[in-house]
Amino acid sequence: MKLIIVGLNHKTAPVGVREKVSFPADGLEDSLHRLVREYGLNEGVILSTCNRVEVLALSHDEGIEKGLLQVKRFLSDSSSIPLDTLDEHLYSHCGADAVRHLFRVAAGLDSMVLGEPQILGQVKDSYASAVEADSAGVIVNKLYHKVFSVAKRIRTETKIGEAAVSISFAAVELAKKIFGDLSGKTVMLIGAGEMAELAAKHLLRGGIREIMVANRTYERALDFVKEYGGTAIMFREFPHHLKSVDIVIASTGAKNFIIREGEVRDVLKERKHRPMFFIDISVPRNVDPLVNNIDNTYVYDIDDLQGVVASNIKERSKEANDAEGIIDEEIERFYRWIKSLDVVPTIIALRNYCDGIRKAELERGLKAMNELSSKNKKILDSMTKAIVNKILHGPVSRLKKDADKIEGDTYIDTMRKLFDLDDGEEEVKKTGSAED
Repeated sequence: MKLIIVGLNHKTAPVGVREKVSFPADGLEDSLHRLVREYGLNEGVILSTCNRVEVLALSHDEGIEKGLLQVKRFLSDSSSIPLDTLDEHLYSHCGADAVRHLFRVAAGLDSMVLGEPQILGQVKDSYASAVEADSAGVIVNKLYHKVFSVAKRIRTETKIGEAAVSISFAAVELAKKIFGDLSGKTVMLIGAGEMAELAAKHLLRGGIREIMVANRTYERALDFVKEYGGTAIMFREFPHHLKSVDIVIASTGAKNFIIREGEVRDVLKERKHRPMFFIDISVPRNVDPLVNNIDNTYVYDIDDLQGVVASNIKERSKEANDAEGIIDEEIERFYRWIKSLDVVPTIIALRNYCDGIRKAELERGLKAMNELSSKNKKILDSMTKAIVNKILHGPVSRLKKDADKIEGDTYIDTMRKLFDLDDGEEEVKKTGSAED
């Protein structure tokens, strides 16, 4: 069993690359089907957020390098980015390192905003999609339930989530730096999802005078303003209201720009060139970057928020260290189990192989000894079983003892090759004995 993760995030790839690689939620099931059916992988999960795209996959029958290459090809084919170009932005993790990475991601330790809680919900959604697409098997199910329990333990035992911040909070902090005092300013939220909800809370605390909310589902916009106040507007009409707002926070799932340079130039004329601030926290981006070339307009995308949140890192470093300690404990437990999935089928296949030889030779010998009583036949059967068990005791004990050590893979691979156990292991996998 080879567990691998290949991905890119805000540290390795700019937003222009991430938006091309991202997977839309409505097409995730088809993408998962392609991953496991067309690329020779046994199980798979796709995590696609504004800051990262990661593929977790399992390959039992191929080496790690082959599995890594297949996932990279999948990402390249899905994004239409040549592999040579995409590869420079990708990172990869294998085995225990992959488990550690997933634990860290779910706990918010690898996020742009250290300790942010939203990522755990996104990890849960990615797992749910894999279950729905039937690309989650025994190992993925066990792994993700462990992920959720580890994240919960970190939230409970550390203060990593106290005074929690988010991308939305960072966006509002950036607006304060641009305008100084937010009181008296008007904000338009384009998109009424979770990020917009968080932004509304922070904006109201910052003294914003009025909030306009535009959403593709108008009823959702109405529900939003009932809870947080403001004015709901039809999504198709938001361009007509831009002249009245000072700050625009865009967070929709649109695949193309919904705010372009030309219309913003017209809006600035109507506003008599009073400054406008655009915060684009969407991937793919909602605001054309060329808007930033217009005088008195400021456009910040999700990558620009990195500097805003950097000051939070020091405050949370101690809690992050405590969280890493918890991960160290949990990864040892999980990796011991995951390694057993390799050693148990090998042990069963080895026993079946040796017992098959024993039975065949015993049957041949008994045919040559026609006058043996049933009692003596049972004695011979027990004796040959004992011989096989004593011969296998040393090798089997060594395999069990060293399964979770570095040399464990070497012992398992050597045993498979020496006794040609591939066929036997396939039978074990089919019956599910590897879970014992």
